[in-house]
Amino acid sequence: MAITAAMVKELRDSTGAGMMDAKKALTETDGDMEAAVDWLRTKGLAKAEKKSGRTAAEGLVAVMVEGSKGVAVEVNSETDFVGKNAEFQAMVAGIAKLALNAADLDALMASDMGGKTVQDVVTDKIATIGENMSVRRMASIEGETVVSYVHNAVATDMGKIGVLVAMKGGDAGFGKQVAMHIAATNPAALNEAELDPAVVDKERQIQIDIARESGKPEQVIEKMIEGRMKKYMSEITLVNQSFVINPDLTVGQAAKEVGAEITGFVRMEVGEGIEKKVEDFAAEVAKAAAGA
Repeated sequence: MAITAAMVKELRDSTGAGMMDAKKALTETDGDMEAAVDWLRTKGLAKAEKKSGRTAAEGLVAVMVEGSKGVAVEVNSETDFVGKNAEFQAMVAGIAKLALNAADLDALMASDMGGKTVQDVVTDKIATIGENMSVRRMASIEGETVVSYVHNAVATDMGKIGVLVAMKGGDAGFGKQVAMHIAATNPAALNEAELDPAVVDKERQIQIDIARESGKPEQVIEKMIEGRMKKYMSEITLVNQSFVINPDLTVGQAAKEVGAEITGFVRMEVGEGIEKKVEDFAAEVAKAAAGA
């Protein structure tokens, strides 16, 4: 029986197996879909299906710099333990290297990695390691100088927080200090111009409402708002933050002193924005006991 691409896709979608494994299963079973599923299960290649619904909020962020370009990639797993697995780390490093030449996440997932797509490599790793995994996101940056930093690295260029800093002028030493600052403070944007106007407007309205609650005259309120918005910008924009290395200077002032201009940054932290399921072990045991 002729094995079509549609059949291979159907089997992959239902089992999570890699493309070549799905095609082989169908070939071995003469196109019988149910038999092909059983074949994959006996080979341990259909495990990914059972794990695809689990929350993968742990893992690693890897950073890589080549010339004037840097890239950060987040690869998730279910447990922190997997992040310490050498096999998983090798996969993440390989994916990060490919990301340097990928236009976006879709292109990265379709990139060739040792004869398979990145997507298939991840799917295969789900089966062998036994946890749900995903390449969640990537971000790249370019500049005259690009410096990387990983906070609490568990292996070369990978850990829980990865930072890239792009600069004109300055040197790598100063760039690393800025990257460490970014890892610690998590600024929302480089400067006020790069902030989402809707975020700024919302904060301004909140401050207006708070100030009016005081019952003070409008001209006083206007000055209060001006001061509070200035303070807000000093907290969330990189160049206006107090530099952790020298709190007497803002990051922008420190850059100017060393003849540097920070042109951009990327900060990526494992699990940002993922809602993690909190397991109540005591409740789980009680429920099990009640049903016994």
